[in-house]
Amino acid sequence: MKLLIADDEAAVRALVHATLEDDDYLILEAADGVEALEVSRSERPRLVLLDIMMPRLDGIEVCRLLKKDPDTRQIVVVMLTAQAQERDRGRGLAAGADDYLTKPFSPLALLKMVEELRA
Repeated sequence: MKLLIADDEAAVRALVHATLEDDDYLILEAADGVEALEVSRSERPRLVLLDIMMPRLDGIEVCRLLKKDPDTRQIVVVMLTAQAQERDRGRGLAAGADDYLTKPFSPLALLKMVEELRA
């Protein structure tokens, strides 16, 4: 399964990558919103783990654009963010996110969620 980790913090990308590293996953990375959108459009991952607070284009707008485009709307988008307020969650889901995990996250919970998507 192809998945994209989109986060401007290299340490978060590394943690998620290490958590999900497996022969069954092709893991792509993006360091900002524009790159996340470009990689999503060109590589068509099955899942995008998307931070909200990113340079150039925030995760809410990336999600909105992905879900609006017929070529990318089937990509599962999970917001993975420190934005933990209920209104933040509402904004993410309103933009079309399929799920919402807050940082700090449990690596086991993340792994379980991704494995359920693969099934």
